[in-house]
Amino acid sequence: MNIVVLVKQVPDSGASRALDAGDFTVERASASNVINEMDEYAIEEALKIKEAHGGEVTVLTMGPASATEAIRKALSMGPDRAVHVQDEALHGSCAVATSRVLAAALGTLNADLVLCGAESTDGRVQVMPHMLAERLGIAALTGARKLTVEGSQLTAERQTDEGYEVVTAATPAIVSVWDTINEPRYPSFKGIMAAKKKPVQTLALADLGVAAGEVGAAGSSSRVLEFARRAERSAGQKVTDSGDGGAQLVGYLATEKFV
Repeated sequence: MNIVVLVKQVPDSGASRALDAGDFTVERASASNVINEMDEYAIEEALKIKEAHGGEVTVLTMGPASATEAIRKALSMGPDRAVHVQDEALHGSCAVATSRVLAAALGTLNADLVLCGAESTDGRVQVMPHMLAERLGIAALTGARKLTVEGSQLTAERQTDEGYEVVTAATPAIVSVWDTINEPRYPSFKGIMAAKKKPVQTLALADLGVAAGEVGAAGSSSRVLEFARRAERSAGQKVTDSGDGGAQLVGYLATEKFV
């Protein structure tokens, strides 16, 4: 089975993150960048399917030169090769423009199964698998907490707030996964060393037949007009009980319209 895993390099969600004051895009140059956490679960699921059914696992990412770090980390987990879509014109692309580029890249890879995380920690819009499925004309099984492969038939347990739904589709298809689906493996020293020798193909927009005007800030259907930092959390109001603590508390709740 030919499996492609979408991987995105994002600013570490555990560190301070910001938007660039110039163009209001995510500030990546000075951020601590890592693989999008949910994508590691997609990589692990791809490797498990390969171990059970054979085939090849390719990592696909779109991003600047620095995304090579995320690619090598992904390859150290076990995938066979990677494709890096890199072009200066991509900067500032919205989800719609990004899906146009990724769909063009996927069109060159002839994938039976495309796996990705259910969301990215920098965007959190959860739309990419749906957009790619529409562009490629394939099925989308989203939010999977379990995936079963039997030949060309896929069965997924889609995680919901109330429980789960069982959905099926035939390959080719795209599946997005939550962090409940497995436990990603840690790269071994052997895997880290092997990743340095695995092939990484770099593609530009011209290689994919995508015009620069269709992506980036100019080709995006949405953009950030303004932003403001979240206000610092206040210290709150302290109630000192001198015999009237209950009354003070009720008075505060009434002021805040809780009672």
